[in-house]
Amino acid sequence: MSEHSLELMLREMEQAGITKAVIPGRRANPGFGNVPNEDIDELLTAYPERFVGLAAIDPSLDTAIDEIRQWVVNGRFKGIVMEPGVLSEPMHIDDERIYPIYDFCEKNNILVGLMTGAAAGPDVTYTMPEHMDRVAKDFPKARFISYHAGYPWTSEAIYCAMRRGNVYLSPDMYMVRTPGFQDYVAAADHFLTDRFLFGTAYPFVTFEEGVSFFKSCGIREAVMEDLLWNNAAKLFGLI
Repeated sequence: MSEHSLELMLREMEQAGITKAVIPGRRANPGFGNVPNEDIDELLTAYPERFVGLAAIDPSLDTAIDEIRQWVVNGRFKGIVMEPGVLSEPMHIDDERIYPIYDFCEKNNILVGLMTGAAAGPDVTYTMPEHMDRVAKDFPKARFISYHAGYPWTSEAIYCAMRRGNVYLSPDMYMVRTPGFQDYVAAADHFLTDRFLFGTAYPFVTFEEGVSFFKSCGIREAVMEDLLWNNAAKLFGLI
């Protein structure tokens, strides 16, 4: 039975050895639900040592850049997250209507998280890594986190990150026993050790299960600290 308890979540984090968690907001269609930036901001205020926030931005709104200024430039958030494919009027992430936002983030060194895998849109084209590749190419000085890491296009998503040094992969829940997860293991263990990020998509995967599987899936102990902490800490400006 599930419980909606912040204190229980903090206890689960502690039991799994997770000292800091990234909380993304959500701006999506009503079926997906929304997580207001105001709610996350309250958590960042109350637990500054436990959470890092990514502000949810709806790229279809004229106020998008003003909201980035509010929540990131002048606020507590470390970057933004966009899910264009699950808006009421879906867009691919390389839709030119989003480009002014990417341009603003590139010029202001603002981290951009993008939902790029699994249920990232109404059909499978929304997860195809070619869209991430195009955005990363067009904005080479921006930094992008590919959430769900282009699943199920694991090999293509990994190659995109190999080709574009400004793309970071976070397969999160799709790292855990899904078909093709071995590709992510190979990438994390060798050629993407500096741009691979641990995640769980909690509560879909519990903290304990996510950490336990990650540590036992075949990745070398020598790179584990980078994958579990250093890469994300550097990306979010924590160290």
